[in-house]
Amino acid sequence: MLAGKRWTFGNLAGYAKGEQGITALAEWIAHQFDPALCWKDVEWIRSVWPGKLIIKGILDVEDARIASKTGAAAIVVSNHGGRQLDGAASTVAMLPKIAEAVGSDIEVLFDGGIRSGQDVMRALALGAKGCLVGRAYVYGLGAGGEAGVARAIEIVRNELAVTMALTGVTSIDEIDRRVLVG
Repeated sequence: MLAGKRWTFGNLAGYAKGEQGITALAEWIAHQFDPALCWKDVEWIRSVWPGKLIIKGILDVEDARIASKTGAAAIVVSNHGGRQLDGAASTVAMLPKIAEAVGSDIEVLFDGGIRSGQDVMRALALGAKGCLVGRAYVYGLGAGGEAGVARAIEIVRNELAVTMALTGVTSIDEIDRRVLVG
């Protein structure tokens, strides 16, 4: 590994000024985050963006409550794959608390660890109205291109249907915490 070729992020090559390499890229990426970002900025975005606004990265009950008052169409309970803050709470641990806190004020979507239809059902049972699926379709893309993505989605959909059948659920609207064990 030490003698091998260094990995780079080809899609970001050239953005880091001066010395190239992973350290320069990390410094450039760090400068892309604005620590002064606040809810007033979200209000401004809402004022200039006429479309649906979805806020991703909600992992705190109070943030969820604030987000529900911004005029956003939905929030996404997400810790961005755990890559931003190693010690952040897991999305599945926070989902029920956030869903309960906002009720029907705003649509709650879930992002984090969806690999199967059982994972989708678990998220729906904990209060999500929908799920974002990342790695499963990327694996499908890598394995089979566009057809692989379609197959990955089909597999998740079929697993959800089987999971629903095995728990006696005949429609998505019937999924609630009763389908969870423990």
